[in-house]
Amino acid sequence: MNLLSSSYTVGWAAVKALPEPVARRMFQTGADAALLRKDFPQLAKNLARVTDQDVLKPAIRSYARYWCEVFRLPAMKRDRIVRGTTTTGEHLLRESVAGDRGTIMVLSHSGNWDAAGAWCGFTDVPFTTVAERLKPESLYEQFLDFRRSLGMEVLPLTGGERPPSEVLQDRLAAGGTICLLADRDLSKRGVEVDFFGSRAKMPAGPAKLALDTGANLMPTTLSFTDDGWHIVFQDYVPHTDIEAMTQGVADAFAREIAQHPADWHMLQKLWIEDL
Repeated sequence: MNLLSSSYTVGWAAVKALPEPVARRMFQTGADAALLRKDFPQLAKNLARVTDQDVLKPAIRSYARYWCEVFRLPAMKRDRIVRGTTTTGEHLLRESVAGDRGTIMVLSHSGNWDAAGAWCGFTDVPFTTVAERLKPESLYEQFLDFRRSLGMEVLPLTGGERPPSEVLQDRLAAGGTICLLADRDLSKRGVEVDFFGSRAKMPAGPAKLALDTGANLMPTTLSFTDDGWHIVFQDYVPHTDIEAMTQGVADAFAREIAQHPADWHMLQKLWIEDL
């Protein structure tokens, strides 16, 4: 186990032991220091594309809150997560899960997707997801163990026994649920979409899976509340073609990101002009 991995291990143990208000204040102080150091230039550029408001400070605090909660989630009681989560459009999720078509929840990098995953597991919506491999391997294994402890089945993006797309197709064919982050293309084979008035690329995989399996494609967006989390389940994207469906996902993301720009944690280059 190298120094980085060891640091995460120590961090998990230390932050879990702190009272929640103390941990939040500590991470907020770190966020404010990062703002003064101008540590997140790409986040600032991305936010300037989605809002005219100056939301960089609350955005960095939101991102720090995400990490604080990641460290604390294993120690949070089930009731705290379930009671602390509010939803909009939850009937869409329940109807889809109760059917036999399979469900694809596609998420933007907003709010706390680990807390949302825990809420799903605690409310009888087990799902399968895919995780990008981290380096070192020991750190990647820690994140796998953490997410599996919340009830998720996690497939490696690369290096698994089978390609993740095959496993995801199997889960959907059996009427299961999968969850994929879908606002940034990691494959270099993404679909061009209009996103906040400029061209960006988003992954084609979710739309292709929906077309191949007949599963419902449901944009799902997350934000923070003062003392918890909010999940918005949006209308299923109609089955047409990959390009139109991916644009539909982008439009759904844009609607909610515009409502909660500070909770969108896009720290990487996204728009084609930036790339």
